[in-house]
Amino acid sequence: MTTRTTAVAGSTTAKPSPSFKWWQIAVVSVLIVTLLTAAYYYAVPGAVQANVRTFFHSLFTTELLFYIIVGLCAQLVDGALGMAYGATSSSLLLGLGVSPSVSSASVHVAEVFTTGASGFAHFKLGNVNKKLFLCLLIPGMIGAVSGAYLLSDKIDGDVIKPFISAYLLVLGIIVIRKGIQKTKRKTKTKRLGPLAFVGGFMDAIGGGGWGPIVTSTLLSKGRTVHYTIGSVNAAEFFISLSSAATFLIFTGISSWQVIVGLVIGGVIASPFAAILVRKIKRKPLMIMVGVLIIILSLRTIIATLLHFV
Repeated sequence: MTTRTTAVAGSTTAKPSPSFKWWQIAVVSVLIVTLLTAAYYYAVPGAVQANVRTFFHSLFTTELLFYIIVGLCAQLVDGALGMAYGATSSSLLLGLGVSPSVSSASVHVAEVFTTGASGFAHFKLGNVNKKLFLCLLIPGMIGAVSGAYLLSDKIDGDVIKPFISAYLLVLGIIVIRKGIQKTKRKTKTKRLGPLAFVGGFMDAIGGGGWGPIVTSTLLSKGRTVHYTIGSVNAAEFFISLSSAATFLIFTGISSWQVIVGLVIGGVIASPFAAILVRKIKRKPLMIMVGVLIIILSLRTIIATLLHFV
């Protein structure tokens, strides 16, 4: 065992080195896993064990790798730009042949885990403005629950999504214009509560929209980039949790393989995205945000028009 000696008020005290602490954690973890494994094999009935094996065999297939890649790409986009996790992951999943209903439910449940990891990383790196975070939190959750309930029980999300995309397209143009202009002096953002409510509502209804609506609006007001993105990402965990809980209550979940893939990919990407956001300057980031919103919005609008033709 290696020790460190530190002087405190004329006396010396020995403290364990960091490596020894990690060894303690590793030993305790191995013991816990061993006990749980033994309890599983000796206490769980054989029929239950067979069902568990069947579940894991159906879960860990080659398709899971593609879902992990989707989750990784979507979280890099969302963590670095503060938006578009839902839009990016949904678009990629639909391209892989996943049905719209499975895609929407899976993305919202996976976002609970990915936004939790992303928000934690932003908190650790000091990217979160606590006052802004608290102003967005409650109104955003109320909007998310309202939107998820309506989509689950009252309206067709495919009908309203083109209207959301049209709004986001205009917003994307505004963001690009703001990015090209000289750096604007920071102005006070009024009505943060209504902004958060609309962002949460549209996110639940359209399968994405919290970041494009809230982050874009705040950045267009001249707010600091990494504080805005970090705060919006941290609040998004609770927005996603509210949406996912509502969807689970009213519609249920059918594809855990998609969810697991998105979660694994998202957790892997979260720390890198939180570091990346501090390295990108304001102008390129604003232009990237605007272009991304326009591309995703145009894709939805064109797909809807082709559907009706």
